[in-house]
Amino acid sequence: MTGVLTTIGDGFKDAFLMAWEVWWALVLGFAISAIVQAWVPRERIQNALGGSGFRPVAVATALGAASSSCSYAAIAIAKSLFQKGASAASALAFQFSSTNLVVELGIVMWVLIGWQFTLAEFIGGLVLIAIMTVLLRLFVSKRLEEQAREHAQEADSGHQHHSAGEHMTIRQRLTSASAWSDVAHNFRNDWSMVWKEILIGFLLAGFIGQLPNSFFNALFITEAPAGLKLIENAIIGPIIAVLSFVCSVGNVPLAAVLWSGGISFAGVIAFIFADLIVVPIVLIYRKYYGDTYTKRIVALMFVTMVAAALIVDGLFSVAGLIPQARPTRADIFSQVKIDYKLFTNILGVAVFAAFFALTMRRGVTDPVCGMKVDKAKALRMDFADETFYFCSEHCLHAFETTPPNTWGKWPLASADQPAD
Repeated sequence: MTGVLTTIGDGFKDAFLMAWEVWWALVLGFAISAIVQAWVPRERIQNALGGSGFRPVAVATALGAASSSCSYAAIAIAKSLFQKGASAASALAFQFSSTNLVVELGIVMWVLIGWQFTLAEFIGGLVLIAIMTVLLRLFVSKRLEEQAREHAQEADSGHQHHSAGEHMTIRQRLTSASAWSDVAHNFRNDWSMVWKEILIGFLLAGFIGQLPNSFFNALFITEAPAGLKLIENAIIGPIIAVLSFVCSVGNVPLAAVLWSGGISFAGVIAFIFADLIVVPIVLIYRKYYGDTYTKRIVALMFVTMVAAALIVDGLFSVAGLIPQARPTRADIFSQVKIDYKLFTNILGVAVFAAFFALTMRRGVTDPVCGMKVDKAKALRMDFADETFYFCSEHCLHAFETTPPNTWGKWPLASADQPAD
């Protein structure tokens, strides 16, 4: 009994130590992402996503890279774009980009397992999109794509993040409380969607880190030709991701433990790619697009994830960029010391608190989705001698069409975008 309690205590301790290792990186990444979301206009980009070919896919990739890393937000926005005429290739490119080419993911990977993985993730994300675009018609016919679009148009429009930035110069934004309020609200809303995923990721990493190396030796093929081992690892990586139910940035701590435990470079990259095919997200695809389309795009994504991971592994092998040394558990779960991380983490706490304080001073909560919005810019409605504020027309309409006596049960996420 004592041994079990010790193991549980060590699991929680290691989860905290890993969070300590990357706290400043998380705050920095989400702050940069919030600035991009608030200050980079999207209207023209969204209008350019219709049709097929290189240009709309490239624009969708750029838009995704400028978005939140939240997997649930990515699929909700992609569905909205698909409803409005974006091609299946563009919608999927947006999803891949927003979950693989965003800055916060790259920073956390760099801190935990090295810059080589960050570079591989970014290159691999582009390879992933290219392969998906080439293979799309092998899995999804034009007829099936249009059927899926009709299915998506019949579903509710759903809630999604909005671009809160105003038309200002960079200098004006840097000195404007209103512009920084936009940033703060994006920052808070992103955290509100992914904090559970991140927490679960750290806890899983902390407890899986207590497993002996023999567990990982049984999980991965070790005594086999190099090619077979490489392929097996690239296949098992996404399967582990699906079974773990963890997505977004929460995947990275577990990836660090898997890398320490012996999975190949390709296996780590494939594992990180697979956050778009975890079971809860597949169920949302089914609701958005129907059974047949969902099965086809999930199969397409799995194949492209494995293929992209193998290609990146081959490129990095030729370039000599695959790390030879693996971190030990002590490296991953380092101790709290008086070093640069102490001061950067304190700065991270200060930035985090400042943004949240700004949303508390200027913000109100949308009663429908629970999102924090700037009171001065939100849509408003007076009802029963009380003023309510909304982030979007969708939430305002939902409030208007829902019986008033049910509103005490909110906030909760819309049926189309479960809380992350």
